[in-house]
Amino acid sequence: MTLAHTRAQPAVAPPAAEGRARPRRPIPAATMGTALGLFLAARLLGAAAVAMAARATGGHPVLLLGRSWDSVWYLRIAGDGYGRSLRFHPDAVHSDLAFFPLYPGLLRAVTELSPLSGPAAGLLVSWTAAAVAACGIYAIGARLHDRAVATALVLLWGLLPHSVVLSMAYTEPVLTAFAAWSLYAVLTGRWVWAGVLATGAGLARPNGFAVAAAVLAAAAYELCARRGKVTHRLWTGVALAPLGWAGYVLWVGRRQGDLFGGYFEVQRLWGSRFDFGLGALRFVRHLLLERDLLVFPVSMVLVAAALLLYGLLVADRAPLPLLVHAGVLLAVAAGGDGFFECKPRFLLPAFPLLLPLACALVRTARARPWHATLVVGALAGLSFAYGAYLVVLAHKPL
Repeated sequence: MTLAHTRAQPAVAPPAAEGRARPRRPIPAATMGTALGLFLAARLLGAAAVAMAARATGGHPVLLLGRSWDSVWYLRIAGDGYGRSLRFHPDAVHSDLAFFPLYPGLLRAVTELSPLSGPAAGLLVSWTAAAVAACGIYAIGARLHDRAVATALVLLWGLLPHSVVLSMAYTEPVLTAFAAWSLYAVLTGRWVWAGVLATGAGLARPNGFAVAAAVLAAAAYELCARRGKVTHRLWTGVALAPLGWAGYVLWVGRRQGDLFGGYFEVQRLWGSRFDFGLGALRFVRHLLLERDLLVFPVSMVLVAAALLLYGLLVADRAPLPLLVHAGVLLAVAAGGDGFFECKPRFLLPAFPLLLPLACALVRTARARPWHATLVVGALAGLSFAYGAYLVVLAHKPL
């Protein structure tokens, strides 16, 4: 899966000479527009499949896409602030403090400044963020490979089995938008922007700290490579990167009376904790021995595929920040206990995992165009059908 020009890429962008501007390679706007158009077409067709399934079963498409599962919590936070908990028993208390504040803050801003309802505002924010994320993913693909690979990368991201979430009022599009452009800023040496965008990612989702980890790892590499002779911009980016995630975690801890452990106790009471994959392995054993709903074996296969793709990404010697970002997200998804059916959703921001597939798809398209067309068509059919099943029929948390 390795391409010659991929191996030539450094772990991070090479340092610019002191006093000399770093050369910038412009992002090709025309082909980015093509990639964005393909992505939007894929997601519009996916949303149409959900709408058709909803109409057939008597559901309301906008409410299913804009007010399902976690979306309900975000809408309540946007309207009333934090402070709601559902107590099932002493070891199962669902508090809205588990949800990070950026997305409900954006919902509140949109509903205050426009006549849109909460669900419609959520869809507007998510769709806009998904488009911004697609542009960032394209920029990374074009920088590391070429325009064809960048376009394929965006298209594959839009056709993942769980990509229906990108059309819903969920936080994954917002996190991915911040992540993609923060990683692009690292690759191009824009350390302050990398830190600012990593702060936004950290405010979007619990696993948003993966972006800060990528920025810090890249900065550490730069420090070693330059023997500590770095500009103040790098130090500023390093200081900014973890602020969003750490700030919210500490705020929840202070509110709960346990500065460093309060947030993690909130997550534990939701049934989420990191146990290095022991709980996930027990559930996999259950799936192998007994039958269960379709969402569970599909989730198992998708996480296994992600582990394989990460191995290919490492073998291709992808840039360090991409490896760290995808690796942290994969570790959180595979090593966490609880909500097994949600693990593929947690991996949606791990778009670097798709780089080996994008390279393979482009090689196939150049050698056998019809084969590539059939592959994309099959992926689209699977994505649209499975997405409609998840939203309309599965009745399991996304």
